[in-house]
Formats: sequence, structure tokens, C-alpha cells
Amino acid sequence: MYYSFIHVAVAAVVNDKGEVLVSQRKQGTHLGGYWEFPGGKLEPGESVADGLCRELKEELGIVPLSTRPLIRIRHHYAEKSVLLDVWKVEAYSGNPAGVEGQRMEWRAVDSLDPGVFPPADVPIINALLLPGRYLITGDFISAADFEQRLSAALRDGIELVQLRLTHDWVQANTQSYALEIMGLCTRLCKLNSVKLLFNVPDQLETLTSNGIHLNSQRLLKTKHRPAGNIVSASCHGWRELEHAQSIGVDFAVLSPVQKTRSHPQAQPMGWDTFQQLVDGINIPVYALGGVTADDIEQAWRSGGQGVAAIGAFWN
Repeated sequence: MYYSFIHVAVAAVVNDKGEVLVSQRKQGTHLGGYWEFPGGKLEPGESVADGLCRELKEELGIVPLSTRPLIRIRHHYAEKSVLLDVWKVEAYSGNPAGVEGQRMEWRAVDSLDPGVFPPADVPIINALLLPGRYLITGDFISAADFEQRLSAALRDGIELVQLRLTHDWVQANTQSYALEIMGLCTRLCKLNSVKLLFNVPDQLETLTSNGIHLNSQRLLKTKHRPAGNIVSASCHGWRELEHAQSIGVDFAVLSPVQKTRSHPQAQPMGWDTFQQLVDGINIPVYALGGVTADDIEQAWRSGGQGVAAIGAFWN
């Protein structure tokens, strides 16, 4: 089915406290009473950058100085279809005010209630809650080595961690050792207010209340979102991305973007293919495979949430 999308420039304006600016739609308008992120429809021939600047000046009386892509969202309402081109505004000039008489507030991102936002805006909240770097734990030789590596990554500012214990690793070690590593990881992440997901065999997953990461095989077998405060998934193409979105995961990783030492036989998709795949999906997606922190801006330009890595952050 062909849809004609209304292209909308949307701003997630954040202040130096990490709060985001939201405004309330006027009663009597489409979705009146809902809270939203400021923005508006692009004019014919207008670029997203120009439209964003115009809308922020008209709605809030500010001029953006530092912006970056955050996420693109396609959503179908009964009366229209919209393409939200969302940019994060990290610096601006002027004092924000409701120029058009709209109510506006600064709110902590983790306090935002998706139920009071239009459905199309909900993925923006997820994207704002997630950092640009995602650590996947790799090899270690002891609990002390694990603690040293994870502590170093957390000191370096990592805010999202996936504890990955493969079936082979679990079979080669005792359950008590696995539980020791899981407990150690949980304690360190909690101490540093870091989001944690477990990618472990089923028998271990039931022993934790942390978030869950689904590998691609398990993802395709999963028909409903698993219980968990955060759920993510590994994807290698469109089929998996679409399924991840359909079951309601919070975000996904897409790989391999570039050639990796761990899987030299795998054919990398490259940034162009990554961008094409991500552009058709409404959840945040991290680039994985041969990427480092130096690739974050490339990931953002390609529609990604940021980069996920083992070697770049674990060593």
C-alpha cells in the first residue's frame, strides 16, 4: 500500500540538566491535550535543518546552535501519515517560551509518560533514554579480570551494558561461577546507575530481574515481548528488524556494519545499507561490527542510535 507522508521536523531540545522541553497541544486540534516535542510540517522545498530552525523560532523563540539526528519515525494515523524527522538540540540561543500560547515544561526524560504523548512521539522517548555507546562484554580470565574491565568501561562513561555469557562459556564453567559474574555485573552497574541487559542461557535468565537481550535466533522464535524492564535484540537484516519492532523491543543492534576480526568471513553491510534498513524502522538501532567510539557521528548521520561494541569498549 502506498502512503503519502507529511514530513515533519521535530526537536528534542535538552538543557544543561539533561531535561527535555515538551509542549501541550491545544484543545480542538489533532490530538489536542497530548504533550509533544516541538516542531512542524516542512514547507515545499524546505530542508529539515531550515524547517527545524523556522519552527523553533516560531514556536519557542529560540535559534538552534548545535543539533544532531536522533531518530526518524513513520506513523499512520487514521486521518494522515507522518514522517517525523527528529533532531536533538543540545545548544540554542534565546529563552524558550510558548510563543503561540501553548503550555510548555522542562521534564526529566525518565519521568516522561508515553501514555500522554501521541503514538508517533513515543519512540522519541526511548531514543532520548539511550546513550550513544553500548558495551557488550567479551572474554575475561577471572572474576577479578571481569571486574577490572567493566569498572574501567564504567569510569570511561559507559551507560548501557549487555552481559553476554554464551552457551559454550556456561557449559565450560560452573553455575555458581556464572551467578558470581552475573551478581558482580549487576552490583557494579547498579552502583553506577547504568542500564544492564543479560544475554545468557534461559536457565540463568530466570535468576535475574535485569533487562533481556535476545540473540537473532531467539528473537525470531519469540512471539511476544518478554518480561523485562528493557528488552533489546540482535538483528542482521530487515526480517529481524521488523520482527523486533513488532514484538515491542526497546532497541536493536544491527550487524555487521564493517569488517570484524571476530567474524572475518561475515560480509559487512556498510553504512549505506545500514541507513536504508534503519530508515524503515521506528525503534532505536545501534551499529555493531567493526565500529568504535569514533564512528558514533557516522552512526547518527546514518539514522542510528550510536555504536555497540565489544573490543572497542571492553579492552
